Amino acid sequence: MNDEIPHPTPDAPVDPEREKSPRRGMCAAVLTLEAIAVGLSTPVMIGISDIRPAVALPLGLGLAVLCVLVAGMLRRESAYALGHVLQVGAVALGFLAPLMFVIGGIFALLWGSAYGLGRKIENERAAAFAAYDEGRDSDGA
Repeated sequence: MNDEIPHPTPDAPVDPEREKSPRRGMCAAVLTLEAIAVGLSTPVMIGISDIRPAVALPLGLGLAVLCVLVAGMLRRESAYALGHVLQVGAVALGFLAPLMFVIGGIFALLWGSAYGLGRKIENERAAAFAAYDEGRDSDGA
């Protein structure tokens, strides 16, 4: 009985497990939670910081919508650059509501950690799959 996963041939589809991106999942989670926090900063800007709704709504809710959109675009490498820009925007909201310096900074750290750790995991998985494939090829499978 052979319980091993069959080695893919060049014509065979790639194992979906190899296509999963831990970096994408972690970064999307950070952006989604950040969208909630930034969206909730809008009433704070209006009520506590006395920012006009005409300014607070587009900035707070606009940044929240952008976080959700970029989280959905993370299949492309360019979306990660947009994610970095969103972190700057979240921290910059601190000029309107000073607490956003702290909250935006926390999310920037979470984003950086998710991005860096996700990239490290991707590289280690690629090396492990390459070693596995090389071992299977040398066995004559």
